[in-house]
Amino acid sequence: MATPESVKKQFDQRRHRTFSVTIRKEVVRKIENNLLSVSEACTDYQVSKTSVYNWVYKYSSLYQKGHRQIIEPMSSSKQIKTLKEKIKELEQIVGQKQIELDFLNKMIEITEDDLGIDIKKKAGSRPKSGSGKTKKH
Repeated sequence: MATPESVKKQFDQRRHRTFSVTIRKEVVRKIENNLLSVSEACTDYQVSKTSVYNWVYKYSSLYQKGHRQIIEPMSSSKQIKTLKEKIKELEQIVGQKQIELDFLNKMIEITEDDLGIDIKKKAGSRPKSGSGKTKKH
């Protein structure tokens, strides 16, 4: 469990850190280009949201203080990457299912040729007489 002394020490260490203008501007540029969200910047640089927003208001030409800003929960580039991965996964599944379907159709075709039986019934067709099983009395 954290002791009051360790918490105070951590607080003091964070309070005295400073970031160069270059790093601040780089973070703001990434946020503007949707390469990084504010929350991700806070985590990556271990800085508060207030500090990140202050950097944005100070160094951004797009986001100015006093203007309403809509922030998406996931940056566009990460969202696109996630969707592309999902598409790739689904295409692979569809490909596997198509191979399975082709295999089963070929097996049915071979079986029909070997046994001389029409396994695939056409939609709307009636069963041939004598093809069904009936009880003998």
